[in-house]
Amino acid sequence: MGVNIKASHIIKPSEPTWEGVSSLSDWDQIGVTTHILTIYFYKPSKEWLESSNLIFDTLKGAMSCALLVVSGGYIGQGRLELLCNGSGVELIEAESNFGDFSCTSQFKDLVPDVDYDKPIDELPLMYAQVTVFCCGGISLGVTVSHIVADGRSALHFMKEWARLARGEPIEMAPYIDYTLLKAQDSPRVQIAPGVDLIPPVPLVIGKENSLEERKKPTMVSIPPLTKEQDAEKVHPYSRYEVVAAHVWRSACKARGHQDEQPTGLGFSIDIRGLMNPPLPSKYFGNAILDVCGTRFGEIKTQPLRCTCGKMGEAIEKANDEYVWANSQCFKTLPDFTPFQDLHSRKKESGPLSGPFYGNPNIGVISWLNLPIYGLDFGWGKEIHMGPGTHDSDGDVLVLPGPLDDGSLTIALCLQVAHTDDFKKYFYENISCKNQISS
Repeated sequence: MGVNIKASHIIKPSEPTWEGVSSLSDWDQIGVTTHILTIYFYKPSKEWLESSNLIFDTLKGAMSCALLVVSGGYIGQGRLELLCNGSGVELIEAESNFGDFSCTSQFKDLVPDVDYDKPIDELPLMYAQVTVFCCGGISLGVTVSHIVADGRSALHFMKEWARLARGEPIEMAPYIDYTLLKAQDSPRVQIAPGVDLIPPVPLVIGKENSLEERKKPTMVSIPPLTKEQDAEKVHPYSRYEVVAAHVWRSACKARGHQDEQPTGLGFSIDIRGLMNPPLPSKYFGNAILDVCGTRFGEIKTQPLRCTCGKMGEAIEKANDEYVWANSQCFKTLPDFTPFQDLHSRKKESGPLSGPFYGNPNIGVISWLNLPIYGLDFGWGKEIHMGPGTHDSDGDVLVLPGPLDDGSLTIALCLQVAHTDDFKKYFYENISCKNQISS
């Protein structure tokens, strides 16, 4: 693409901040070492080519104010903690000779690269990169550590950063109190014998691990769904459950699973409203419960509502007691290790990311209820927003269409060998609402 890094700036809080060590919650301990990657594109402007410094100055000034909440890194031996020291975050200036950025889906060079070979205490809490194109357009690529924030928290920070850049006050400060999700020394909820809260993620029949599947080449496709193609009502299931089940079924067909092949559908549930009492809506941290429904390859020929039922079962039983029981159950797993130990177990490619939702599984994450659009730093709203990188087999992201017209965008990564067949099956059975609900 031809991206040139011009400069890199460490942006520190505009005023002295509290310094000390903050213990992260139990849910931050059982998360992943990856970062949440997002990218925003803004329409071309000749003024930006002539005064690009104004863009960076605006973002730097607003960032220094936004960092008054927290800035630092990770520390800890067995248990991960947050060292608040006002060390700031890195903002990168870049330029590209690529003229029409709307024609490319190769966003890798537009999002800061995180080196996961470094010790975990050297990983950044956040990176940001602003790239100016020769056409006058700009992109903003952002990485936020998933150790300290889930998607809702990361987007909350982005929204407040944009407000400050526009010269407006913060609308709502993040609620930071990690003790709300820190279990006591003795479990609040006892796990009944034989209860399998966290079922193992299925493997390809005959395989002892997923290493071979992880190494296979993948590619990203973004099949759109218009409102007319989308089945919003397959009683009693939600729109997201229906679409996720359809993606799961289509993937099983594309992969050629036999009826006896076990397969899993992983997805996340926001627990803020499930706790008793509920967490504050602006709770900053990880407040999601990863669950996995399992079935067999026979879902290829079964009615979609049967597949939806597996998701419905997991959602229905998710409450305060179930959340705490899962927290305790994670710690009893034979392969659960603290972050530092987990990070030291190098994977063949990329950061360690927990269970493998590639073949024969699928992981479908919903951004349907997140405020992902309308990020205005003072030069208008973005013309495109999406995940920065998305290259792990089985990773699926469901986003609302950017025009608020009822359409959906499915950002999906599968092995190259299965991608074309997936597209065929995906649209083959979704051409009308009657077909998807069958």
